Amino acid sequence: MPQAFLRRCENIQDDDIGIHLSSFRRRPESSFFKELDTGLRRCDVFYRFHSVSIELAARLNNDCHSAAVDRAALEQKLREQDEAFFLRISERCPHLFAAVPLFLSDTQVAQMRAVVEAIEQVVAMPAWQTTVLQHAPDLARCAPRAKGVFFGYDFHLNAEGAHLVEINTNAGGGFLNALLIDSQRGVTIPGEAAASGDLEQAFVEMFQNEWRLERGDAPLQTIAIVDEQPEEQFLYPEFVLAQRMFERAGITALIADPAELQLRADGLYCRERKVDLIYNRLTDFTLQQHPTLGAACQNSDLAVITPHPHAYALYADKYNLTLLTDAARLHVLGVADDTIAILQAGIPQTRVVRAEDAEYWQKERKQWFFKPATGFGSRGVYRGEKLTKRVFEEILQGGYVAQKFAPPGERMLCLEGAAPVPLKADVRCYVYDGQLQLVAARLYQGQATNFRTAGGGFAPVRIVSQ
Repeated sequence: MPQAFLRRCENIQDDDIGIHLSSFRRRPESSFFKELDTGLRRCDVFYRFHSVSIELAARLNNDCHSAAVDRAALEQKLREQDEAFFLRISERCPHLFAAVPLFLSDTQVAQMRAVVEAIEQVVAMPAWQTTVLQHAPDLARCAPRAKGVFFGYDFHLNAEGAHLVEINTNAGGGFLNALLIDSQRGVTIPGEAAASGDLEQAFVEMFQNEWRLERGDAPLQTIAIVDEQPEEQFLYPEFVLAQRMFERAGITALIADPAELQLRADGLYCRERKVDLIYNRLTDFTLQQHPTLGAACQNSDLAVITPHPHAYALYADKYNLTLLTDAARLHVLGVADDTIAILQAGIPQTRVVRAEDAEYWQKERKQWFFKPATGFGSRGVYRGEKLTKRVFEEILQGGYVAQKFAPPGERMLCLEGAAPVPLKADVRCYVYDGQLQLVAARLYQGQATNFRTAGGGFAPVRIVSQ
């Protein structure tokens, strides 16, 4: 267990720990993250005494028959959207939802929270912001008051602890995972749902808060959910879920291609309707290829953009991981020793790949994972031991970081008529303004996450205690 999490409560008595742990078995689901926030942040010694829940989660994940997703309940929830929605997922996204849940211990969730909190502390520092914005595009240096919706902190959990492998400021899947959780509420599964209360209410309030931060008490009337050719996107069903959620909240919602947006003197328009807020799903994270949105991002009087390039530059640029894992540079920035220790324990070492270090990378490549610094969706990502000579030479040309390989956790799966197989598990923490809203998983086979694995896909996370 990483020692960085154990330092500040050496004098707590065992009896106190037992009382604290037993309280986790009696609380309602909606209070889970609040309990973690008030209890675990106050007393890091919790980790030392709670290995039992880690062992329980491991046993459940290693057992093919420990629990299954109720497919009939899920399909009913999909059909409630409408038949076209159900058919879209069934025909075009057959492996969108996994066949089994993933089990995590409350200790592992607390470890992830500690890493998220440490990063939030660092990013809030003026010295960090000055450093990472030095090389950011001009647009990313424009600092809106809006925080940015749906941050995704992606972790690999294994015997060595929780390891942050990536931060996203445009994380997909939140609405789909909320639907999945809702569909399983009547199903008996060990543990508790890894979500904070009413997710729809939390999501609506998140967007409303983004609006209030920029426009105060003015009414939020119209939101546009924007992506390139949205109906062709794999996660288009999520756009539909978002649209319907906004409409239930009394907000007009459009799903639009950025080409449909028009900038006028009094604001941003889509299909002749003035748009108040853009829910930005583009993978052009700096909006360099979308000048209309870029102009609005520089002047929130035209429209509120969330998430935005400033958040990407502060959090999600993969070069930031090289700084977050460099203890010496963090010391220079004035980061506290305890925070540095948490980051060192919770983020695999990450380095910039340079051509002059070719001999080192050739020798050590099997221990590293290579990622394009501006990539997304596992595109251009390579496990070092699988690199071909051609790809290795391309990586050395620049634009890549290398991260020490941290193996993902596993979940055993038994499909009918097939032998048991282990699926890899990536765990995503959905965070808004530093607050954890939802923990979800993606189960898969292969080098990186995908939605092509039978029995894989988005999996509900269940949190187990001692």
